[in-house]
Amino acid sequence: MKIPYLLALLTYLPAAGGILVLLVNGAQEKVIRWFAFLLSAAVFVLSLLLVASYPLPAAGYVLEETLGWLQVPQLGITHHMGVDGVNLFLVLLTTFLTPIAILSSFTAVHRKVQSYYALLLFLETGMLGVFLALDLVLFYLFWEVTLVPMYLLIGIWGGERRIYAAVKFILYTMVGSLLMLVAILYLHLQTGTGSFDLLRIAGQLSSGAAALTRTQELWLFLAFFVAFAIKVPLFPFHTWLPDAHVEAPTAGSILLAGVLLKMGAYGILRFCLPLFPHASTAFAPLISLLAVIGIIYGALVALVQTDMKKLIAYSSVSHLGFVVLGIFSFSLQGLQGASYQMLNHGISTGALFLIVGILYERRHTRRIEEFGGIARSMPHYAAATLIIALSSIGLPGLNGFVGEFLILLGSFAKNSALTAVAVTGVFFSAAYLLWMYQRVYFGPLTRDENRQLADLDRREWACLIPLILMAVWMGIYSQPFLQRMEGASRNILHPIQSNQLVAREASPDFRPAASPKPAAGESRIAPEPRSFPHE
Repeated sequence: MKIPYLLALLTYLPAAGGILVLLVNGAQEKVIRWFAFLLSAAVFVLSLLLVASYPLPAAGYVLEETLGWLQVPQLGITHHMGVDGVNLFLVLLTTFLTPIAILSSFTAVHRKVQSYYALLLFLETGMLGVFLALDLVLFYLFWEVTLVPMYLLIGIWGGERRIYAAVKFILYTMVGSLLMLVAILYLHLQTGTGSFDLLRIAGQLSSGAAALTRTQELWLFLAFFVAFAIKVPLFPFHTWLPDAHVEAPTAGSILLAGVLLKMGAYGILRFCLPLFPHASTAFAPLISLLAVIGIIYGALVALVQTDMKKLIAYSSVSHLGFVVLGIFSFSLQGLQGASYQMLNHGISTGALFLIVGILYERRHTRRIEEFGGIARSMPHYAAATLIIALSSIGLPGLNGFVGEFLILLGSFAKNSALTAVAVTGVFFSAAYLLWMYQRVYFGPLTRDENRQLADLDRREWACLIPLILMAVWMGIYSQPFLQRMEGASRNILHPIQSNQLVAREASPDFRPAASPKPAAGESRIAPEPRSFPHE
């Protein structure tokens, strides 16, 4: 079934619902909560049509939309959206986690309820717009739209240091955003395409109709990359993240970890690699090194945390380091693994923040030393936590294993020594998560307030069961995801591999060989012509 303007409907329906929530006066809190939840659930069901209509095999954009009445042709700004294998599942991740985040807030938020749920719906529109936009200005606008709701969610409904965390979050992100805006304007003027359309600009650069000098490309790459690295966050741009996570309400942490961090990695895939292949290749060793440092650093700092939420926040620094490492391996396995790991992290870490939020509602503390032995009073909760923790660690049979394995496989062929160091991050993740689990859930019940803790209720089960099912499904049956990612990943790799081929041929030591056999673990991808329908 084809729905006209499906992408626009998906994007703007939550915002329309948010406006309606703000305009309704005198509505009961219960009505507002259920309206926001049911609307976000309807958006998720609507997004499933994208998968149902996705043909296999597909290499390019399977669905594109341009709204003529929402564009400024005099400035070259178009309302151009599209879906391919890179952003398809990020859209689904957004629409999947938003209703869960809303449902998790039913008993946690009791003041300014209308504003709270309206901001969550506005945030969903911003996140979907970022993943779907194919116009640089449109992408930038949606990128900025996501800042305001998250800033307010942290600043109004956050913890004791919420103002500090909210200001730090928005200052870090806006610095990167301004760099990206300058780069967008310069790229538009320098290429002379008269358009901000990503596919047109990429097509002109790929065909040679427009060109950048190496210096221009390096600076443009850095401007885009810093904006995305802050959002990932890549070491050393990560310092805003622990504060934002610790102070954010549970729903804010779920969406921040589950979706917003993926916007940075997605930006690298969508913009940095296709637009700036020479610079991407030149900076790959340094960025890969920073990714590995982030993997180890994030894991070691998580190991010594006393606050469960801060521990999970630093684990995100470590896990997203694997994603960046996979992207800059420039291999098919690495890119598919990075895309898959973004989904895995969204499911597992979003679930971990939900789990901590459930316990915080009962005890109003997140300090590990305040617990111990609660598996006796909350056995179902302990079992659900163990499954999610093992999925985050990367236990075979659960979702985290597939993504990490593909990333390490793709990266090993490029830099075996660096990959060997990165592998230690897997062991550290097992150490900090299982050690936390042992201290919180096992041992004697030493505190009386932990003896009467209520186990999971129906609403909490409704939040956790979909996440657990997805962790298991993605761990044992990854083919439907990887199949749809493959063609788009090859398209992203094509400019990079063409650039590397030209560099090898220009080398004085280059000797063509007849039908060389790929080394063990190496991915050789035949160059494919890219189609840019808006050239």
